[in-house]
Amino acid sequence: MPSMPTPQSPSGPEPCGAQAPPTRVLFVCMGNICRSPAAEGVFLHLLAEAELAHCFRVDSAGTGGWHVGHRADRRMLAAAERRGIHLPSRARQIEAADLQRFDHILTMDADNLAAVQRLERQAPGGARISPLIDHCRQLRSHEVPDPYYGGEDGFERVLDLLEDACAGLLEDLLQERGQS
Repeated sequence: MPSMPTPQSPSGPEPCGAQAPPTRVLFVCMGNICRSPAAEGVFLHLLAEAELAHCFRVDSAGTGGWHVGHRADRRMLAAAERRGIHLPSRARQIEAADLQRFDHILTMDADNLAAVQRLERQAPGGARISPLIDHCRQLRSHEVPDPYYGGEDGFERVLDLLEDACAGLLEDLLQERGQS
């Protein structure tokens, strides 16, 4: 299991609240019970380690509403727990208002990206919509694959990708905020 890369921690909490509003990040997958809640949990974990949680607002959602109100899939919860990562969210479906509420919407695969882009055409917002996988620094994949119908190793692979991509995302967002 690769170690989770982390950005350089400041000597203390950055005064983000006084100088800049929190950066708002939404992770999106299909059902919001595997990949996007895991991305949310990994990103929150990185923020806590770097003492930067106050600089960000983080959430996750699904393009479909099948699992609204449910916790993450038990297999993803177990895989994350083994890495010391807490997955706090309950599934919800992305809505048009999210395109205004969030600065960045990060999708797990091409289908999720297309669904969010369709929503954006119907209700334009200010969010930057992009694939999370574009932020990977070490691992290579064209998407964060859906582990739902596979075995335990699929959940581990997803977490490997998410740890890499979320660390890269945090690095990119800190640069954007001028805090690198």
